[in-house]
Amino acid sequence: MDLEAAIHNNNPIKKESWRTVLALAYQSLGVVYGDLSTSPLYVYKSTFAEDIKHSETNEEIFGVLSFVFWTLTLIPLLKYVFIVLKADDNGEGGTFALYSKLCRHARVSSLPNCQVADEELSAYKNKKKKKKKKKKDDDGDDDDEYDKFSSSPTFDGSFDKSRIKSTLEKHRILQKVLLVLALIGASMVIGDGVLTPAISVFSAVSGLEFSASKHTHEYVVAPVACVILVFLFALQHYGTHRVGFLFAPIVISWLLCISAIGLYNIIYWNPRVYQALSPYYMFKFLKKTQRGGWMSLGGILLCMTGSEAMFADLGHFSQLSIQLGFSCVVYPSLILAYMGQAAYLSKHHTIESNYVGFYVSVPEKIRWPVLAIAILAAVVGSQAVITGTFSIIKQCSALGCFPKVKIVHTSSKIHGQIYIPEINWTLMLLCLAITIGFRDTKHMGNASGLAVITVMLVTTCLMSLVIVLCWKRSLFLAISFVLFFGSIEALYFSASLIKFLEGAWVPIAFSLVFLMIMYTWHYGTLKKYEFDVQNKVPINWLLGLSPNLGIVRVRGIGLIQTELVSGIPAIFSHFVTNLPAFHQVLVFLCIKSVPVPHVRPEERFLVGRIGPKEYRIYRCIARYGYRDNHTDEYEFEKDLVCSIAEFIRSEKPQEVDDSKRWSENIEDEVEEEENLTVVGTNLDGITFCEEEMNTVEIIGSSGLTEHGGATSNTMSSIRKPKKRVRFLVSETPRMNHEMQEELQELKEAREAGMAFILGHSYVRAKSGSSLIKKIVINYGYDFLRRNSRGPCYALSVPHASTLEVGMVSHV
Repeated sequence: MDLEAAIHNNNPIKKESWRTVLALAYQSLGVVYGDLSTSPLYVYKSTFAEDIKHSETNEEIFGVLSFVFWTLTLIPLLKYVFIVLKADDNGEGGTFALYSKLCRHARVSSLPNCQVADEELSAYKNKKKKKKKKKKDDDGDDDDEYDKFSSSPTFDGSFDKSRIKSTLEKHRILQKVLLVLALIGASMVIGDGVLTPAISVFSAVSGLEFSASKHTHEYVVAPVACVILVFLFALQHYGTHRVGFLFAPIVISWLLCISAIGLYNIIYWNPRVYQALSPYYMFKFLKKTQRGGWMSLGGILLCMTGSEAMFADLGHFSQLSIQLGFSCVVYPSLILAYMGQAAYLSKHHTIESNYVGFYVSVPEKIRWPVLAIAILAAVVGSQAVITGTFSIIKQCSALGCFPKVKIVHTSSKIHGQIYIPEINWTLMLLCLAITIGFRDTKHMGNASGLAVITVMLVTTCLMSLVIVLCWKRSLFLAISFVLFFGSIEALYFSASLIKFLEGAWVPIAFSLVFLMIMYTWHYGTLKKYEFDVQNKVPINWLLGLSPNLGIVRVRGIGLIQTELVSGIPAIFSHFVTNLPAFHQVLVFLCIKSVPVPHVRPEERFLVGRIGPKEYRIYRCIARYGYRDNHTDEYEFEKDLVCSIAEFIRSEKPQEVDDSKRWSENIEDEVEEEENLTVVGTNLDGITFCEEEMNTVEIIGSSGLTEHGGATSNTMSSIRKPKKRVRFLVSETPRMNHEMQEELQELKEAREAGMAFILGHSYVRAKSGSSLIKKIVINYGYDFLRRNSRGPCYALSVPHASTLEVGMVSHV
């Protein structure tokens, strides 16, 4: 997987070599296409709801094949491979990547603590170096993404963009609709994470029905499928990377297998099956079957199950590798497989609908080996969907739309390899419930189909806004995109919705539950932040604290956790009022997410000063993208101290007295709070040391690592430290006495220890609120908050170093 690191590092290569592209395309076969490649197992069986033994012609079979062919051509190939993949968010894809991209261009972010300084991040917009002069539109945005879609546009969409952008920014109801649309897509992805493993494994195991009697096969298939599902979810904590090298060969073997079987059936049973590729058979099928043909579309749409993974897993690969893998390998194999099944069925009209599946067209001599490969391929496809579910929940949590959960990073090299224990076991229980409850591919297919097509409709709607706001194309082009692809997907959506009572209610129920959870969490978090902003303490109150009032400064560093990016949180005044003492170095720490996938390590920290220098009070804002890995407690402490030390070193000396400057600006709180500095440059004159037991090992004296720590040109053998990090301040001509004194005090405070002061708010709806608000806040949000994880950096902090301050917030 080193090839992935070569593409997704901080300085990506400009042009990929063909060797890299081919290697990534090979790897993508095992990660991206597992679900899509197993769809031939259940498409025909889900489509033919009634027996076809009374058909005297092949119009129904050819009509289904025609629908499958054009669906695969228009949606996965044309829409996703050649259009949607270009709408990446700095190399990342998925529903929330599109939403994040729109939030930055239209400033409709759901994150409450956004700052103007966040727009200076290098990943905030897809900036590219160009020799020609960059174009600027009326709101100052770059036209890079526009040129990425078309270098010679025929329409000027600047006016359309400005009009739509201003409309979105003015009307909060439209912003909420956009957020709910993204949440619906995310909830359906989670629902798909439940349904896809169930239908894939059940369909793969259904090959056992040929060795069992008609009345007992359902009692054999379901238990075996449940055992495989339990085994699959039990292996999730090991991580995909440990068995990832097996995935691509399994999927390739499966694709070669279905291609060979399809080609054999075409030649042996009906070589003229290629005639069914004509769109004429689609109209003939609908005209003849009428309502039955309309309902059968719910099974046909399963042929594109897993197409969304091409866009969602874009962060692990490149656009060209995914385009190459699908166009040259997956797409031809699927077409041959479906044509082969149609050729076989066209000569066997007496087969009952219960047996119209993939295995009936497999020659009997190779049925058992094919069954083994199919089960392995279904496990691989399910693995990709489960991992994608973990990723979408992590993104939702980072953007404030899902309760904080425990996220375990199973790979130190691949940022997308994560494991969420609570979600994993929840998915397993739901999968088992679906498998045992239905025990039928038809009902599972109806449920899975509705979840898949809903996600595609959401992607189409968001893409239409991306075309105008991000690519700066005309509104006419965006409407054409929605009408063309949206009408096709709406056709399938209506066909799936008709089968509400036959299984399609399951993804709707799942999505409603997850949507309520996500929106309740988002609403409660937003109201709590508004309460904190309204009740923050003025800075002059903090500056008025002195030993004469009984305030004592104790040794060490005190970290005050807050979600505010400006002002003093009310929880600190509550703390000082009840315990009139705080540390000699005080840091108001805000760890926030920004609507970008990744934040460069050198842009991670914003550090500022509160009050005069002698107060030793700082504000530190740590910014993380929605796909960034949060470092552990040890690394976080080191990065934090390094960032403050670098801020002190790089701070310019004031020409006027600090007390005079603060007395002049004491009324202008906002201006003071915006005075933050991005740190991450060289730390001249500061030597960082690591201590483990009684051994001190010097790391270096210049430079920064990717985590913000120090590095050196000459490195000695270093053991991983377990205790603490300290730094030595050397006298250099660049440092004046005041700077050295402040750094020395920071060093002494760090060695004395670091305490985490965490706020624990009991959120309650204020009197006079509506009944719905009281239920949502007092019961829904309170339940989620009590059962969610705390801040990621505080998970491994010793209890002796943690102090929780409780308050009641009436929102």
